[in-house]
Amino acid sequence: MTSSDFYSEYARHRALEGRAYRGNDLLSLPYLKTGPLAPQWRVRARTYEAFVAQVIMPMGLASRPLDILDLGAGNGWLSYRLARLGHRATALDIRDDDVDGLGAASEFLLREPGIFSCIVAQFEDIPVPDESFDIAVFNASIHYARDLARVIAEAKRVVRPGGVLTIMDSPFYHSEAEGAAMVAERRAHGEELFGTRSAILLEPQFIEYLTMRRLADASPGLQWSRHPVRYPLWYELRPAFARLGGKRHPSRFDLWATEKPAS
Repeated sequence: MTSSDFYSEYARHRALEGRAYRGNDLLSLPYLKTGPLAPQWRVRARTYEAFVAQVIMPMGLASRPLDILDLGAGNGWLSYRLARLGHRATALDIRDDDVDGLGAASEFLLREPGIFSCIVAQFEDIPVPDESFDIAVFNASIHYARDLARVIAEAKRVVRPGGVLTIMDSPFYHSEAEGAAMVAERRAHGEELFGTRSAILLEPQFIEYLTMRRLADASPGLQWSRHPVRYPLWYELRPAFARLGGKRHPSRFDLWATEKPAS
């Protein structure tokens, strides 16, 4: 299997999930009101609001717009939102399909030409000079890393001293055992989840989840802080429902950030 096989099948899967947003739905993200995925977006909207309040606003008191790198940007909704706040955003993703890859960002750019920039690339090799950005944010994407240390090192490289690396909307677990249980469950139910595409979609060895230990081991010299996010009640009650149902402990998102030390 080639990488192109995976990404084309992944795009098809995302389309079947209903993620090919267009028109008002695309422009509304992350505040999608209708459809089967609206509950997921209500969770992501809370993370986005925390990111703006707890990372962007404190840094945005500077006299100039912030340069922000949106890693794993997908259709570019986050870059669009940040650009509308007055910042200079760059959306980076390995996928350029028009389902929810960077190809779908063309709708934003047709409406407001040049409002943000796009780069088709891997976040293991970011094709920009050192110290180009004030903030690098992994946008529901760092769990797709194959080499966590390399990915974080690249993000650190392109952030200016005193800048911030942020992780949002990736699954965190308290322990390796909890994360491993999720991966095992996902692979055991691969055909149920992905149908005939399961072999292709489950083949890549992504890290799939984070723990505080994994994050610390992959980023020596960085001090990560968890910023708890107040999610909808149904999301906060998931651990209790899991215990009652005898199921594995669910992941949690929240917001994680670290400042790059001044040189």
